[in-house]
Amino acid sequence: MPRIALATYDPGAEPSRDRDLPVLLRALAEAGAEAVARPWDDPETRWGGYDLVVIRSTWDYTWRADEFVSWVEKAGKATRIANPPQVVRWNTDKRYLGDLAAAGVPVVPTRYLAPGEPAGPALPADRDFVVKPVFGAGARFAARYTPAEHGTALRHLARMHEEGLTAMVQPYVSGIDVSGERALQFVGGRLLHASRKRAVLTPGTAYDAAKVAHPDLEPWTPAPAELAVAERALAAVPEAPELLYARVDLVDGEDGQPQVMELELVEPNLFLFLHPGSVAAVAAAILSAARR
Repeated sequence: MPRIALATYDPGAEPSRDRDLPVLLRALAEAGAEAVARPWDDPETRWGGYDLVVIRSTWDYTWRADEFVSWVEKAGKATRIANPPQVVRWNTDKRYLGDLAAAGVPVVPTRYLAPGEPAGPALPADRDFVVKPVFGAGARFAARYTPAEHGTALRHLARMHEEGLTAMVQPYVSGIDVSGERALQFVGGRLLHASRKRAVLTPGTAYDAAKVAHPDLEPWTPAPAELAVAERALAAVPEAPELLYARVDLVDGEDGQPQVMELELVEPNLFLFLHPGSVAAVAAAILSAARR
């Protein structure tokens, strides 16, 4: 009986936000595994006692990215962990978008501003734009601005730089207001299912305000062009590692063609509550990885 740990976050006294976790645990047990959920930062957990550790919903890691990556690497030395530590290290820092662009993958144009670098010249004067940190999830510390809001955006950047965060500046992709953002989910290298959500960043919402991460989420059937871009992005991951799971988030660029908004290889929401027919396939892929 394979022993599998699903790494999550500690919700404290609040209910867990991971709606898929109990569903996966039940499916793995029914498939013949001994599966448990454990907070990634639980000092009492012996990760080496499991045949496989699957990073599932470690959704608080962006506040402690260095600590999290160190834990992944330590756990990866004690047992098998998915996705692999080198993938996690690369994917936790959104400067990976530059690597994808260099590999010819269409991505949302992005500029990076490290602490100490002048911010003013990076802010577009002719279009709405987005400012967010390279370490982030759920639109944390992200906001949308108009050219008339440079002053507010500069204060946002100053706040991030004070905390030692490198910032990203991207043009606001207006196509998201028309066709939304599409999330293509892969398991074991194959398309599992896809979903679409509407724009997360609304005008006037402060960067430090709570945001709805997946507004108006619905099932989606990806077009051939979307699938092609997603597969190109996955093929461009350095060293072509074997990925147990992946999510590619796409939006339409100015030319109407899909481009990568984010490549989620660490702890993407699987949206199994929206795609219950995918539960068995995910459980089977995890079980197969644990038995290797």
